Amino acid sequence: MSDQPPPNYITPAGFAAMRARYEQLFGTERPALVEVISWAAGNGDRSENGDYIYGRKKLREIDRELAHLSRRMKAAKVVDPARQADRDRVFFGATVTVVDEDDVERTLTLVGADEADAGGGRISWLSPIARALRGAAVGEVRRVTLPGGEREHEILSIRYPDA
Repeated sequence: MSDQPPPNYITPAGFAAMRARYEQLFGTERPALVEVISWAAGNGDRSENGDYIYGRKKLREIDRELAHLSRRMKAAKVVDPARQADRDRVFFGATVTVVDEDDVERTLTLVGADEADAGGGRISWLSPIARALRGAAVGEVRRVTLPGGEREHEILSIRYPDA
């Protein structure tokens, strides 16, 4: 097994959302907070100044998130699922409808780890179910090992966004 981490694939929409969050933090929230901290510092004793103490704590949180977003954006490899040549198989960016052994139908979209939202049906392409589905075609049955045990899923449909 390789020590190299898997590529940080992300959809164009996911990258745009990440960049928007970075710009909002850096361009709006951080400067406003620095202004509050500066005002609070001018009010005298900082050891009992709640605005100053809370502001510094919040500023550290924002700076940590900015550093994290910066690292993730640098490592990101933007992949547009609309450009997928083989639309008959499940790959990154595919929206897949599957049915399990109990006839429970689910629609899942394979996205980057940074944009996954399981409640919204957007799962990381590195998740166990996504790994099992990758490369599958309509009609194939794939076995997925989950914490609750093994389940079989049949692929009912595969869709990709239009170019």
